Amino acid sequence: MEKEFVITIGRQLGSGGRIIGEKLAAKLGIAFYDKELIQIASQESGLGKEFFEQADEKKLYNVFGGLFGLRGTIAEEPFSTYYLNNETLFKIQSDVIRKLADKGSCLFVGRCADYVLSSHPRSLNIFVTADLADRVRRIAEQQKLTPEKARDYIEKADKKRAAYYNYFSSKPWGMAETYHLCVNTSWLGLDETVEFIAGFALKRFGT
Repeated sequence: MEKEFVITIGRQLGSGGRIIGEKLAAKLGIAFYDKELIQIASQESGLGKEFFEQADEKKLYNVFGGLFGLRGTIAEEPFSTYYLNNETLFKIQSDVIRKLADKGSCLFVGRCADYVLSSHPRSLNIFVTADLADRVRRIAEQQKLTPEKARDYIEKADKKRAAYYNYFSSKPWGMAETYHLCVNTSWLGLDETVEFIAGFALKRFGT
C-alpha cells in the first residue's frame, strides 16, 4: 500500500472528465474504473446489474433533485426475501471500490469515490469543470442536440450528480474545499489537462 495510490475524479457533464480520467490512468499505468464498477459490483454481490444501473448517479434522482425510492424484491434465489434500497446498493458498490483500491493503484470516475476512499493514505481527489460554452458544444456534438437542448440536458445532469453526491457524502459537490485539485479543461484542452494532472499526481505521490 505504501507506494500505491488512488485518484478520484468528479466532473461536470461535458467537461471531458471521463476522457481525462481514462487517458490519465493509461498514462500513469493504473487501473481505470467508471461504468465497469456496475459489472464488478454485480458479479461480487450476485445481484443483477440492472439494480446498480437504476441506482447510478445519473438515474437515481429526478430533475428536481428528489430521491427516487428504489425498493423491491429480487425473485431469484438466494435473494428472494432480500429488500433493496439505495443505501444498500451504495454500500455494496462502496465495498467494491475499497477492494479495488486495496488491490493496487487505480482511478475512479464519479460514484462518490473520494468520500468512499477518504481514509485511504495516498489519494488525490480531483474535480473537472469547463466553461459552459465548451460543455454545451461538446454535449451537443455527442448527443446530436441543439445548443438549447444541450444546455438543458447539462443542467439536469449536473443536478442529478450533485444530489447523488450530496446525499451520500454529506459534502458539497463541486465546491473547491471538497477536493485536492479543481481544474478547468477550457484553459488547456483535454490532452494538456491530462499532462498537467499527471505532473501534479507524480509530485503528490513522489513517484
